[in-house]
Amino acid sequence: MLTRKQHELLRFIQIRLEEDGVSPSFEEMKDALDLKSKSGVHRLISALEERGFIRRLPNRARALEVLRQPEDVIGSARPSASASPAPVQRPAALTPPPMVHAPAPANDVVEIPLHGRIAAGAPIEALEGHAMLPVPAALLGAGEHYALEVSGDSMIEAGILDGDLALIRRTDMARDGEIVVALVRGEEATLKYLRREAGMIRLDPANATYQPQYYRPGEVQVQGKLAGLLRRYH
Repeated sequence: MLTRKQHELLRFIQIRLEEDGVSPSFEEMKDALDLKSKSGVHRLISALEERGFIRRLPNRARALEVLRQPEDVIGSARPSASASPAPVQRPAALTPPPMVHAPAPANDVVEIPLHGRIAAGAPIEALEGHAMLPVPAALLGAGEHYALEVSGDSMIEAGILDGDLALIRRTDMARDGEIVVALVRGEEATLKYLRREAGMIRLDPANATYQPQYYRPGEVQVQGKLAGLLRRYH
């Protein structure tokens, strides 16, 4: 079951695909749904993707595919058994173009929370709500994201340098070998490889000069997985 806004966005994307062969930009979706920011569009897109109604086509910043249509909408009347599904309404003034052109590069961005530097003694929760970071939407997949500024050189062999901005997908679950934000003993947040070994949690650095850290499972809480990286050049 979709919310009204999710249903409206799904229909708008379907109409644009049928009319133009190209999915609308985040700016067009924001205006069509009368939203205040494109971050709201990003949340709706992520929700539709998680529920299997749409998918993002790989290697293209502005490419969405509608996989299926909803059966009902929250807050709307459920159609009777004898009623046939209403067709997608197209604006009368629009006609399909004679040929489909490749989509122009999109510059859609979304804003995600920037929580601060990931350092000893600074749990993620203590850093929330201080700033927002604009990020190209193409760098983010489904789900809720936040950013952290990397402190130190413990992950340099994974290409993560001091001062980089790590884009984190918020989750409390991770597989062995994934780079995670781990909150240790409720006090220290660290960015490391996660592995399980002999009933213990092992946090591995990506720097030969550092040693792995071992903790009991109850001492480590996963707060997100690395989804991307931004780097400033001065």
